Amino acid sequence: MAGSTVNKQVFGKSKDGKEVYLYSIKNSNGMEVAITNIGATIVKILVKNNKGEVKDVVLGYDTVQDYEKNPAFFGSVIGPNANRIAKGKFKIDGVEYSIIQNNDGNNLHSDFDIGFHKQYWNGEIVDNGVKFTYDMPDMLVGIPGNIKASVTYTVNDDNELKISYEAVSDKKTIINLTNHSYFDLAGHEQGKKGVYETELTLNCSKFTEIDSGAIPTGKLVSVTGTPMDFTKSKKIGKEIDADWEQMTMVKGYDHNMVVDNYDGKLKKVAEAKCDGRIMEVFTDLPGIQYYSGNNIEPFIGKDGHKYEERGAFCLETQLFPNCVNEPSFKSPIKDAGEKYTSTTIYKFSY
Repeated sequence: MAGSTVNKQVFGKSKDGKEVYLYSIKNSNGMEVAITNIGATIVKILVKNNKGEVKDVVLGYDTVQDYEKNPAFFGSVIGPNANRIAKGKFKIDGVEYSIIQNNDGNNLHSDFDIGFHKQYWNGEIVDNGVKFTYDMPDMLVGIPGNIKASVTYTVNDDNELKISYEAVSDKKTIINLTNHSYFDLAGHEQGKKGVYETELTLNCSKFTEIDSGAIPTGKLVSVTGTPMDFTKSKKIGKEIDADWEQMTMVKGYDHNMVVDNYDGKLKKVAEAKCDGRIMEVFTDLPGIQYYSGNNIEPFIGKDGHKYEERGAFCLETQLFPNCVNEPSFKSPIKDAGEKYTSTTIYKFSY
């Protein structure tokens, strides 16, 4: 099979005058993925539908300045710890660490201003893709260890966008990485209309019950008979406004779904269909944060299009939220020198 071509261009200049780059990976089918080195962030995913129409299926911005703000984490790598930590506190070997409380008294996505998604990564063109690297200094966000991280994006002729994560620290620490792309398979400009019509299947028969701060209680609850049941294909819009406390607390879907038969191996965990496009999600992680964009503040995004609340959905592969504090969950703690690795694939077809 022919390989993908990769091009690098200047995207703009950062607030402190650095050149920021945009890397475009294009396969022989015309699928194209563009990524910037701010936060190793996916800017565009261009894919065809069954009529041959090409649409950009992720939300984002046109300028470097907007990605420097990026309050909703569009397309970014989240780390060193994705999702929530209760009260911003955790212990490693009896030592308590405190990180910023930036989400209703809890911590979300490590740090809004200096987490992985706001850092300038180094990009290197590799076969069929780009490898981004970033070294986070010890305690920068309150998490111990000098953490060396890499995220490699590749695109093949099977229309698979593969994201390969690696990280290692010189101190015992927590590592839990994800990508925070917001999808609308009808096109990023279609908004809520496209999202609500999306047929979603999740290979998850349980979810982690949450409290009012969206912190898991530790209880894994069956989706059967609830609006969380996507074990059979269902439109996202069908029960999104259900009068059910688990959802009204977070204004829709914003829950960690538990992957069925998790064994640490790469497997298909989700499928979404809309407008003649299919996206399959594969991961070797135990959870997927399924988020229906409930907190998107209306604003002007790419190509002058207005984005709106619930105008996209996220399927963030991950270790469970607050797993550092919940003994029954797979732990994010890694020993000094112990490598974290994970792989997620978003595969597109029609």
